[in-house]
Amino acid sequence: MRIHTVGGFSEVGKNMTCVELDKDSFIFDCGLYLPPIVELEESERVYSEKKLRRIGAVPNDNVLGKIKNKVRGIFVSHAHLDHVGAVPWISDRYKADIFGTPFTTEVLKAILKDENKRIRNKVTSINPNSSFKVGKYKVEFINITHSTIQTSLIALHTKKGVILYANDFKLDNSPILGKKPAYDKIKKIAKQGVKALVLDSLYSGTDRKTPSEKIARDLLEEVLLTVENKNAGLVVTTFSSHIARLKSIVDFGKLLGREVVFVGRSLNKYVSSAKNAGLCPFQKDVKIASYKSHMRRLLKKINKNREKYLLVCTGHQGEPGSILERLSRNQLPFVFNTKDHVVFSSSVIPTEINKENRLKMETRLRKKGVRIFDNVHVSGHAGREDLRDLVEMIQPEHLIPAHGDLEKTRPMAELAKELGYKMNKTCHLMTDGKKLNIK
Repeated sequence: MRIHTVGGFSEVGKNMTCVELDKDSFIFDCGLYLPPIVELEESERVYSEKKLRRIGAVPNDNVLGKIKNKVRGIFVSHAHLDHVGAVPWISDRYKADIFGTPFTTEVLKAILKDENKRIRNKVTSINPNSSFKVGKYKVEFINITHSTIQTSLIALHTKKGVILYANDFKLDNSPILGKKPAYDKIKKIAKQGVKALVLDSLYSGTDRKTPSEKIARDLLEEVLLTVENKNAGLVVTTFSSHIARLKSIVDFGKLLGREVVFVGRSLNKYVSSAKNAGLCPFQKDVKIASYKSHMRRLLKKINKNREKYLLVCTGHQGEPGSILERLSRNQLPFVFNTKDHVVFSSSVIPTEINKENRLKMETRLRKKGVRIFDNVHVSGHAGREDLRDLVEMIQPEHLIPAHGDLEKTRPMAELAKELGYKMNKTCHLMTDGKKLNIK
């Protein structure tokens, strides 16, 4: 048994892991590394595999060259771009079907449509808490909570034990939308024996249990319903893929008596995917503008009657070309007034380019006299104490920290030592392009 740590072990993003077993191999996730894409000029944002490889935005799966004909399946854990976004550019290299939950596969289809791409791989939807066969191997998609719906822990059953892929997740027993973690299934595979656990370690150095999404809902309620905004423009920005968060925003917009308008292609993509998967309870309560002409007409209307609308848009990281970034530059027909409200229901993804872009945008907004409400948010990633609980629940034989460079994964190794694991024997700090032999 070999585990190839292709991507996501030397950076936050670009997640891709391959498990090699005798005559068969299986890929877990195939994601983008977003910072170099963000840095591209608008004129350069026509992508090709060659360009994405040149800037380091897709995993370097050339390390799988000798075994690529052994790959039988590509399993996608959830719908975030750093886990599914590279599929359109890489999957054709493998004669393997792609498996994901209904929402995840709908997002993949939307990405393919956006990029005008076709892939030869068959895409199969697997319901949460279901199992299926790929060749002689049983695979389970175990429901877990995260900052997007229908996220899965993926269990590959082998004769030598289960390989469990847990990248990304949090332990939320009170999700706003969707099911809570399937603890019964996790405990069942623990009894069967987990040979290796690939574990999201992004916040392993943070001494916390990550709060439930219901806390983010409460924070939104405080900002939207208890702060005076009667005559103010009200703009909320969050992750387009966070369908549960969007539901809370819509709920409070209705309580305010405001018409809720979503603006931006990314919001349209994820909300449409949720609709197609039957997972969008607020679809009749929002107006979505994604085409340029429709968007401009709506923004003109909102600009004249701002107290009647709640505008939800992309741009919480200050990404160049996003709706909020363009609004901050007066490039769209909505002009901020003094004391308009901008609510960031998000945190800054900690890369230098994001920090720089966000600071510049905030500076422009403050010069306009806008009231900013920041970090109205809870994370979708497990903290150190969640990780401790999951490892103790599963008790894997081998532990492989994932989702970040050594600065992010080393604290997980230190926690593993506390739990009785031995470095380089049962706990393995890996980097991109390496392989681990497990006897």
